[in-house]
Amino acid sequence: MNPLVSIIVPCYNQGQYLGEALESVSNQTFSNWECLIIDDGSIDNTAAVAKTFAAKDSRFVYLFKENGGVSSTRNFGIEAAKGAFIQFLDSDDILEKTKLELSLLQLEVPENKDVRIVISNFRMIVDNQEASLPPFCVLDESFFNVEGFLFQWNVSFSLQMQCGFFDAALFKTIRFPENLSAQEDWVVWVSLFKASNKAVFIDKPLAFYRINPSSRMMTLGIDDNKIKVLESFKAILSYDEYYRFSFDLISRCYDSNEKFRIKLNEIKKSNSYQTGLMIKKGLKKIGLLKPARSFFKLIVRLKAK
Repeated sequence: MNPLVSIIVPCYNQGQYLGEALESVSNQTFSNWECLIIDDGSIDNTAAVAKTFAAKDSRFVYLFKENGGVSSTRNFGIEAAKGAFIQFLDSDDILEKTKLELSLLQLEVPENKDVRIVISNFRMIVDNQEASLPPFCVLDESFFNVEGFLFQWNVSFSLQMQCGFFDAALFKTIRFPENLSAQEDWVVWVSLFKASNKAVFIDKPLAFYRINPSSRMMTLGIDDNKIKVLESFKAILSYDEYYRFSFDLISRCYDSNEKFRIKLNEIKKSNSYQTGLMIKKGLKKIGLLKPARSFFKLIVRLKAK
């Protein structure tokens, strides 16, 4: 099995780490790859680092675009990719040298003939790969389906895109949502598993995720970004899935509030659980914050569509 693998590296002002990331691509034991380095309008030394690798090895391709964010940069890479498979790599992270080889070997196993997604474990790095740390969550193969990604994400686990290895055909209709400032990976993972609800898990750390103090984290409460996440999921999920997910997200956001938990249980036992309008009425009785009211206006609007 010797297909072309497209490695998509979105870059924005990470020149200090980019060389290490690209070196991990050069060191891959599987050699039939193209590496698309997508510069999202960087103003540091990103271009110089990328062009140095491209000058030494034609498999590296440097592409520049106007700044638009990580989702638009990944989408730009997807459009340019020529490979049968896609591997994402953030510009400050690292691939273990056998990442591509071991992923492809899994797809050669007869019982995996219908598999289009391979997921590997990961470790975290601060300064260098040799001093890596255990992952911040314990991955389990039972998570890797639509239900797991919907209801266990940011509860039991989350997963960087570089842990995946994908059949490029999945991205004929799937793109990263460019209106989100965080959690775009979550939406894409769910989209991928809606398209192909089966994956192989390699329980080895084949990706290294750099701990960055400025990394975006999931915040408590209902904010504008979560409302946008809900809008994205509306287009992906069935009505029943979307309804259960919406209620679950509310539960997560306010789980620490004892008064809310009591009222929430009352609502679950009543007929109000059956309609978004009655949920809105029940939650208003316990005095949620203004962002929650905006959230329910969205639910009612989407429900009417």
